[in-house]
Amino acid sequence: MRYIRSASLKRLFSLRRHSFDEELPKDCDFIAEEKPSEHFQKPTWKCFSYEEIFAATNGFSPDDMVGKGGFAEVYRGILEDGQTIAVKRLTKATNDERKEKEFLTEIGTLGHVSHPNVTSLLGCCIDNGLYLIFQFSSKGSVASLLHDEKLPAMDWKTRYKIAVGAARGLHYLHKSCPRRIIHRDIKASNILLAADFEPQISDFGLAKWLPSQWSHHSIAPIEGTFGHLAPEYFMHGVVDEKTDVFAFGVFLLELVSGKKPVDGSHQSLHSWAKPVLKRGDAKEVIDPRLGEDYEVFQLNRLAFAASLCIRASPIWRPTMSEVLEVMLLEEEIDKEKWKMPEEEEEDQEEFWGFEDLECECEYDTCSFSTSPHDSISNGSSHNQKTNDALIVN
Repeated sequence: MRYIRSASLKRLFSLRRHSFDEELPKDCDFIAEEKPSEHFQKPTWKCFSYEEIFAATNGFSPDDMVGKGGFAEVYRGILEDGQTIAVKRLTKATNDERKEKEFLTEIGTLGHVSHPNVTSLLGCCIDNGLYLIFQFSSKGSVASLLHDEKLPAMDWKTRYKIAVGAARGLHYLHKSCPRRIIHRDIKASNILLAADFEPQISDFGLAKWLPSQWSHHSIAPIEGTFGHLAPEYFMHGVVDEKTDVFAFGVFLLELVSGKKPVDGSHQSLHSWAKPVLKRGDAKEVIDPRLGEDYEVFQLNRLAFAASLCIRASPIWRPTMSEVLEVMLLEEEIDKEKWKMPEEEEEDQEEFWGFEDLECECEYDTCSFSTSPHDSISNGSSHNQKTNDALIVN
């Protein structure tokens, strides 16, 4: 691989970084009930040998495979000390150097992350391929539990816990992490669940670091998951925190409704839910499998938060700090604060009248672009032309 030397990669996992010897920033006031010591444990990594992970996964036995995508496979393994791990392996048939770069991006990004609602990286292996080793999430992904018809419906208490935990994890990435991180692929299949159903944001292959002086990235090719892509992203390639906020809104709707982000007729969940939520009856979007077994107050909060997140204009979407405020504060929501001017509402209605993009492989991650470059913008407006941005090769 041409992106980083093997020796350098090994040093990354064998040496302690000065940036983690300092105390990490605290979270915002309205989630102060969480213990800071649990938030910001200093991460440690190890460069595993191929023999270690080969033995742990029984030679990468098909029986131990717990997930598979277009470019990677995930195996469950048990180390000699009894620790259960997840090994993410780049498939040998993959010749796309960009996917190898995404693997290395995931290493570099997770190297700056330490939060209970973000997946924990244990180390890597660069012998006989490229492997990432994580703590094993015993319950699988939210998508696998929520949409498995063989399993009973996920109860409301669990759904609400997942919604709040995922929001905290995303808030951390945007505001409290030493590096300002845009995930770019927030969805139910990328939210893993620990044994106590605590959610953990995973899969940072598309993530971007966004320095504080930059308002947004302008990116091509456009990658992500159909049904989750914010309008400004798939139309103009603009990426910032509000891109993740939009995807999180779709995730909230999925949790509440039990519906997939894109149905069999290629209608997106957010385009279905938007007019329903505008009418103000959150009960219309609740998963019918729950019956009356849910908290109305919590449902109203999640539904209102989702309605704000999926607004077409990023200017009128909340930050994740504001999303958490809507979800957690016990005081009455000041809906006037979030009321848009009539002309803005008309513009949004016009946008949502368009047919949604279709994808043959429903719920898969896709990309579509003719440009191989990423660009970085430091302007203050989403309307700034891409031609004014700095092109990075």
